[in-house]
Amino acid sequence: MRPYAWMPWPLRWAARSLTVALALVLVLAGVLVYTVRKSFPQVDGSLRLPGLTGSVEIYRDKSGIPHIYADSATDLFMAQGFVHAQDRFYEMDFRRHTTAGRLSELFGASTLDNDKALRTMGWRRVAEQELPELAQDTKDYLDAYAAGVNAWLSANPNASDRSLEYSVLKLQGGGGTPEKWTAVDSLAWLKAMAWDLRSNMEDEIDRALALTKLPRERVDQLYPGYPYDRHLPIVNEGAIAQSRFDQRAQPRLRAGRALTDAAGTLRNVPSTMSTADREGIGSNSWVVSGANTLSGKPLLANDPHLSAQMPSVWYQAGLHCRTITEACPYDVTGFTFAGLPGVVIGHTDKIAWGFTNLGPDVADLFLEQVSGDTYLYQGEQVKLETRKEVIKVAGRSPVTITVKSTRHGPLINEVMPNARPSGEANAVALQWTALTPGRTADAIFALNKATDWNEFKAAASLFDVPSQNLVYADTTGKIGYQAPGRVPVREKGDGTWPVPGWTGEYEWRPAPIPYDQLPTVEDPDDGFIVTANNAVIDPGRYKPLLTKDWAYGYRSERIRTLLTEALKKGPIDTETMLRIQRDSGNGFADTLVPALMKVDLAGPAVQARELLKSWDRAQESGSAAAAYFNAVWRHLLTLTFDDDLPEAARPTGGDRWYEVVRRLLEAPDDPFWDDAGTEELTETRDDILRQAMASAYQELADRLGPEVKAWRWGDLHQLELVNGSLGMSGIAPVEALFNRGPLAVSGSKDAVNATGWNVQQGYAVTAVPSMRMVVDLSDLDKSRWINLTGASGHAFHDNYWDQAAVWAKGELLPMYSSPEAVKKAAAHTLRLTP
Repeated sequence: MRPYAWMPWPLRWAARSLTVALALVLVLAGVLVYTVRKSFPQVDGSLRLPGLTGSVEIYRDKSGIPHIYADSATDLFMAQGFVHAQDRFYEMDFRRHTTAGRLSELFGASTLDNDKALRTMGWRRVAEQELPELAQDTKDYLDAYAAGVNAWLSANPNASDRSLEYSVLKLQGGGGTPEKWTAVDSLAWLKAMAWDLRSNMEDEIDRALALTKLPRERVDQLYPGYPYDRHLPIVNEGAIAQSRFDQRAQPRLRAGRALTDAAGTLRNVPSTMSTADREGIGSNSWVVSGANTLSGKPLLANDPHLSAQMPSVWYQAGLHCRTITEACPYDVTGFTFAGLPGVVIGHTDKIAWGFTNLGPDVADLFLEQVSGDTYLYQGEQVKLETRKEVIKVAGRSPVTITVKSTRHGPLINEVMPNARPSGEANAVALQWTALTPGRTADAIFALNKATDWNEFKAAASLFDVPSQNLVYADTTGKIGYQAPGRVPVREKGDGTWPVPGWTGEYEWRPAPIPYDQLPTVEDPDDGFIVTANNAVIDPGRYKPLLTKDWAYGYRSERIRTLLTEALKKGPIDTETMLRIQRDSGNGFADTLVPALMKVDLAGPAVQARELLKSWDRAQESGSAAAAYFNAVWRHLLTLTFDDDLPEAARPTGGDRWYEVVRRLLEAPDDPFWDDAGTEELTETRDDILRQAMASAYQELADRLGPEVKAWRWGDLHQLELVNGSLGMSGIAPVEALFNRGPLAVSGSKDAVNATGWNVQQGYAVTAVPSMRMVVDLSDLDKSRWINLTGASGHAFHDNYWDQAAVWAKGELLPMYSSPEAVKKAAAHTLRLTP
C-alpha cells in the first residue's frame, strides 16, 4: 500500500490518458534543464519592490532561512509576503484553493467531493466576516503582506517563472493565472489550522457508530477515563471548581446512516496539517525555570506533531525592525506559515513561546429532524437557512450545490428523506467555534511584540481558535502556562456524543468560558511545565468541563520523568532538552511485554520474542526488538478489535488504545478477546496474544527475512516526503519530480519522538514532529531549530529538503537572531528598495 493512501483527498488524475503521461516523460528532460531553475528566487543583489517606504535587507543563511530588516512594520510584512512568495507561492496558492473549496479549478472532478465539503463548512465565508472585526493595525499588516505577494506575482507573470508545479499543470491544461493575493486568503488559512487542530469531533462520531454494533458499556470500554493517578495534568496548582452545567449523559439516538454520511463529509474536508486518523496528531512543549538550568535562565522546547508534508507546513524566518519603536515594535524569530504574516511560534528579543494543541471540546454534532426546507426545533418547524455554491471544475461544466444550515450550523450529511415521527434523526449539523469570526490574527501580531508575561497573556486572550496550550519563558527568568481559546459552555451534556438538536436542551450558552477562568500557572514550585496534549487540569478541581478526550499522558509523563531524572544530577542545558526531544521510548512496553512473556508459545516466534527480554524500550531505527514489538502491537489491535467495530471506529494505535488494552489484559475472558469470525471457538486473551506474536513474526520474516536479529525498525518505519498535490498524481514521472525519501526514522506513536503510524495500514510514518525548537533565554543565539524539509518550495532547489536528513537524526541547526550572528551566518544578501 502506498504510504499516503490514508490521506482523505488524494489528488489523482485517473481519467487522464496514457498519452498525456507519455508526453510528460518526453518533456521531462527539457523541463529539468530549463524550467526548474527559472523559478528559483533571486537572493542576492538588489530588487525594486513598489510600495515600500524605505529599504529592506534580507539575509539568508546556507539553509535559505531569511532574516528581514526594515524600518517600518508595514515594510517588514510587505517584505515577508514577497519572500514567502519567492519560496512558496505555489504552496500558498494551493492552500488558497483548498480553503476556499476551489481545488477542482486546478484538478478537475477528482477533487469535487473535497470542494463540496469545504463549501459546506464555509471557511472562506467566515474569513470574509472576520476581516472587518480585526484591529486596524492587523488589517494594515495583512494588506502590506498581500502587496508584497502581489509585487512578486507581477514580476513573475509566466508559469515557468513561478514554480515547476505550474509548468506541469500547464501541460495538463490547468493551473491558469493566479489571482492577486488578499487579506482574506491569509485569514482563511487560520480556519484550516483550526480545523486540523480541532478536538473530539471524530470521537463523537466513532462512539455513535460503535454503538450501532456494540452495547453502551462495551463502547465505554473503548474510551477509558484519563489516568490522573499515573499521568499528571499540566496545571497542578490552584482550582476553579464551580458547577455551571449539567453533565448528565446524552440519550441514545438512532441516526446511523446520517452519522455515516456525516463521517464521509468530514473525511472529505482536506486535512492541511493533520492526518486522517488524527490520533497521531499532537505536540510536545516544555519549559524549565532558570533555577534548574546551567545558565540560570529558562529553556523552552517545542515540537508540534503534524502530518508529513513536502514542503513542510512551516517556514523559518526572522522579522526585525532595525530600531524598536512604538511604530515598529517587532524583533521576532521563529516558525511562520507561508501565506500568513507574522511568526506563529518562536521568540522575540525578550520572550519565547511554544504551542501544543489544548484540544478542548469546541465542536458538537447535533442530530436534526429535517422535513423539506424546515427542521424541528422545540416543537416547531423552522425554516432552514440555504445558500447556493457554484464550484468551477476544470474540463467540465460548473457544479452547483445547496448548503443547508440549522441554528446549530451547516448540515454535513446529505439529508435523508422521510424523517420518522418516532424521533429518529435524518441529518447532522456541525456547531464549531471556528465558524464564528474571531481575533486570532490580532493575537499573532500581539504575541510577536509582547515583552513580558502580562503582555503575553493579553495577546493570548485574543487567540480564539484553535485553542492551544501556550508555554512561556522570558529573559528575566519567568516561566508560565496559559490556556486560551473560545471554549463553549453547554446547557446540558458533556460533548462526547451527538445530541438531539430539536429539543433545545443541549444548546451552547451565549458566552464561552471567560478567559480569566481558563487554566494558567506561572513559576510553579517544581520549576518546569510540561504540555503534551495531556489533560490540562483535574476536573475534580476545575469546572466547567474542557473535554474528556485528552491524549492519555504517556508522552507528558515520559518528559516529566526524563526531566526529573536529569535534574537529580544537577542543572540542565540545551543538550538535555535535545536529548529528551529525541527520546524514542515506548510507554506501553513495560505493560505489554510482561504479558507477552507469560504466554505459552511455540514455533519460530519464540526466537523473535527473545528480542524483547533485553530490550531497553527504545524504538531506534536500528532496533530489531522495536520492529517486532510494534508488529505485535499492530496485530494485537487488529485481531482484538477489527471484528467488533465498524471500519471508521477501528484502532489506529494511539495512546487511547494503550489504556484500553492495559485494562483488557486484566480481563482474560473479556468479549473483545473473542474473534467473532470463529463461531465454534471462544478465544481468550492468551489466544490473541499468541496469535499476535505468531502473525508479527510471519509478517516480518516475509518482509525482512527470517534472521530476527537482522530486523530493523527503520526498514519498516519510513517517512516518504510527498508533495501535497502533484506528489499524489498517480503519474510516476510527475511524482518523481516532487517527492523525496524515504527516510528511516526512530520513534513511534506516543513516544516523545512521535513519528506516528496507522496500525490499519502498515508502519509508514504518517505524523511527525513537524519542526523542533529549543530556545535558550540566556543567549538567544544559542537557541536551536530544525524544519522537516527546507525553506524552499521549489523542487531541485538546494534548500528543498536539505534539513530532512538532519531532522531524521534528531539534530537541530543554530537559531540565530541577533544582527551580528545573522549577518555572520549570511550566505546571501538581497536589498529591496522602493
